[in-house]
Amino acid sequence: MSEGIRIFGRIENDQRSLFPLFLWIVAILLAMAKMAGADTIADFVAAARWQVGKTVRYDGSYQALDYPNGDVSLDRGVCTDVVIRAMRSAFGFDLQKHVHKDMKGHFSIYPQQWGLAAPDSNIDHRRVPNLVTFFKRQGWSLPVSESVQDYLPGDIVTCIVPPRLPHIMVVSDSKNRRGVPLIIHNIGAGVREEDRLFEFELSGHFRINLPDQTGTAAATSGHRHTNPVID
Repeated sequence: MSEGIRIFGRIENDQRSLFPLFLWIVAILLAMAKMAGADTIADFVAAARWQVGKTVRYDGSYQALDYPNGDVSLDRGVCTDVVIRAMRSAFGFDLQKHVHKDMKGHFSIYPQQWGLAAPDSNIDHRRVPNLVTFFKRQGWSLPVSESVQDYLPGDIVTCIVPPRLPHIMVVSDSKNRRGVPLIIHNIGAGVREEDRLFEFELSGHFRINLPDQTGTAAATSGHRHTNPVID
């Protein structure tokens, strides 16, 4: 009996001595995960910035795309293409595929102003209102504010360009002299990095959280949309 008590005591002491080591290992792993996340967001911002000087035109015409990972020519695009291309490059996350899959299962939840009867993988992911709906459904939405500190590198923001044009931008890791983050976007003359975060009325604020994302490729509908305006 006494021998059993001694053995139990040794085990208990060993567990107590290992507990600080366990906490240290957990702390290291959490720190590594945080650093990896920071690196990934930095990659996202870099992937958006990489498009500056390469995408030099704004072209909102309807085009048939490959599926998945379909894209228009790199020299052209719209504001949504900046986000789409950066997410593919930094995260390997294809918004065309994920938005199309979600719309196939929940089409009625998405905006209906284009008169479509079914999802269209050529264009749905290139429309700002659809991306806003998708981002909200992923739980990425944050409050819209006028506080500079609320906007971190890699955040995605939407705004309304008068009179009623929705626009989407990536928050940069660069700031102006007042500490306001720059944004990376295509508002009409190709992708640029500019000091325009608060120039227009902000309508949405999102922060990517990919660990919550799952899904596989869905079939394209084959439906074609004739309206040349994407966003």
